[in-house]
Amino acid sequence: MASLLSSVRAGLRTGLPAECRSFVTAATQPATWTHKSLRTGVIARKKGMTAMWDEWGVRIPVTVLQLEQCQVVQVLNEETHGYTALQIGSTDRTPKNVTVPMLGHFAKAGVEPKRKLVEFEVTPDAVLPVGTELVASHFVPGQFVDCSAPTMGKGFQGAMKRHGFGGQPASHGTSLTHRSLGSTGQRKDPGKVFKGKKMAGRMGGEQATVQSLKVMKIDNELNLIYVKGAVPGVDDQFVKVRDAIKKRGDKIAPADVLPLPFPTIQPEAVKAMPRELVAKTGGSDPYVMKE
Repeated sequence: MASLLSSVRAGLRTGLPAECRSFVTAATQPATWTHKSLRTGVIARKKGMTAMWDEWGVRIPVTVLQLEQCQVVQVLNEETHGYTALQIGSTDRTPKNVTVPMLGHFAKAGVEPKRKLVEFEVTPDAVLPVGTELVASHFVPGQFVDCSAPTMGKGFQGAMKRHGFGGQPASHGTSLTHRSLGSTGQRKDPGKVFKGKKMAGRMGGEQATVQSLKVMKIDNELNLIYVKGAVPGVDDQFVKVRDAIKKRGDKIAPADVLPLPFPTIQPEAVKAMPRELVAKTGGSDPYVMKE
């Protein structure tokens, strides 16, 4: 690692372009995580749900998310774009299915064409060089994350399924309108149906975020993240995963795993880790009878 840093510093002295020097210099200087730091998120693919058991034997439903060739494609800075963010790409695709402008975009970054691109706003101290690969160990067991993805599409549904209406009476003269919406307006005044009225229509397929899901396990070999609970979307859906916005500071993870890997985990550290890292629930045995 020391030889790598020395060679990078030597490259700085031998005439790298000015626009590249700031990124390389930032990469060679160790960054420190603070409570105000905002790390980048990742793009994962939902692989389905399963279950695991904690140290007390309590069954926990979990969703399995896998990272596939997740890399930094572009750095957006305050001077040029007005805000600081990282464009992250996931899952390589064949160049023949990519438009010429996007091929040039990926070629400029020196990465393979990606199927999915997402921007994550970060603080200036969390900027990563273009081409940096993000792995599952970017997160730690026990921390909380937010997961965003389009919900499952349900097609055209009635008011009872779409909005939870109670429907019409089940007896006493009701004929063929048990699941009907019922009245949608008033009288001659206003003489119209107000916009936004809850009626039958297309259901699902909308962006949704589930907040503060606990990371239960990390698989470094398969690049898997096990999060507690359900995540929006169908299997194989792209899911945006990032640090929980409502769990800032010391609340984002247990004290024994803080600070978080910042701005991301180093490849050398991943090689030294065991394959699986499992979160501990702590506390007392829930099956012991209370006196």
